[in-house]
This record gives sequence, structure tokens and C-alpha cells, in this order.
Amino acid sequence: MKARFWMAGVAGLVAAGFAVTAPAAADGLPGMKGMDHVGVTVPDMEEALDFFVNVIGCEKAMSFGPFRDDEGTFMTDLVNVHPRAVIDEIALVRCGNGSNIELFQYQAPDQASEPPKNSDIGGHHIAFYVADIDAAAAYLREQGVRTMMGPVPIEEGPAAGQSIMYFLAPWGLQLEAISYPQGMAYESEGGPVLWSPRDQE
Repeated sequence: MKARFWMAGVAGLVAAGFAVTAPAAADGLPGMKGMDHVGVTVPDMEEALDFFVNVIGCEKAMSFGPFRDDEGTFMTDLVNVHPRAVIDEIALVRCGNGSNIELFQYQAPDQASEPPKNSDIGGHHIAFYVADIDAAAAYLREQGVRTMMGPVPIEEGPAAGQSIMYFLAPWGLQLEAISYPQGMAYESEGGPVLWSPRDQE
């Protein structure tokens, strides 16, 4: 019924000579300048910082916490988690010329302990651009980091020119090393070009 009354109202306005326009299409998030950080929950903050700082080469900028609400719904209202969830610590690291990474250590009654696979809804990975992917692969293996197949060169299609290799943090977080020193094939076709740390060197 409400929809019928609304349509009748619009028809009346048109008949009376009033201009009726459709809502404007969204132009995007107002004032958006770029990606500030990626947030990742880790099982042990000390282990995570050791890995990102001493193996990957990021720099710790700051840490703070804890945050909790033992009676109300603050945690649910703020970050959509169980109301009795506790953030033990938050730490932010800067990784070269790329986006920052925000690390969380949580406790929660409904906490899942296994990281998602890439094929799971919500699955994810963090990719680091490297100038020499063969050197990066050798370094990771020397550090005892579990690496997947590769480096694998992409030789066909719009991503041709890149080489990739997945690897895992000690607790199972999926990471990737990627390199395309001569660019990728799609760049010659016009249109938007992806932001890259390579361009900041």
C-alpha cells in the first residue's frame, strides 16, 4: 500500500508541473584518498610483531589497548563482535611504501581459531611488492618460512609480466610476494592503472 500511495504522489507532482528526479547515483565515499590500512587478527601479538618486523622488515609505529565492555554492547556496536569480546592489544606497523597493517589480538567466547582459506568467504591475503622475487623467495626459505609453489611467472593475459609466490606466517596467515618490474600487459590498453609501491621508489 505504501508503494502505491508513493507512486500516486509522484504522479500528482508530475501532473502539477513539478520536476521529479531520481536519486543521484553515488559518486563514492566522500573525501576518499586511498587505503589507510588492512586489519588482521593474530593469535599472539608478540609472535606477529616479531614476524612482521624481523622477517618481513616492517616497522612498528605504535600499540594500544586493551578494550572491553563487561556489561553492555559497546564491542558489538563498535566492531560487530561478541559483546564480551576483549581486544588485548592493537599494534600498527608500516611496511615500506605500502599501506599500513593493523594487528589485533582478541579474546572472544565465539572466536574461531583457524584462519580462513583463500576459497572461504572472507578469505584474504596480504601481498608485498618486491624488486627481486627470486631473492625474496630464497630469503624466506632461509628464514624457515613456509612457502608455496613458485615464484610463478605469469606469461599470458592482462596480468602477464608479474611473478608471484604465496607464503605463510607462522600462525597460518596467507601472504604473497609479487613483482612486475616491467609492468603488466593490461597497462598498455589504457584505463586506470593499479597503484603500486614500485611507483614510489
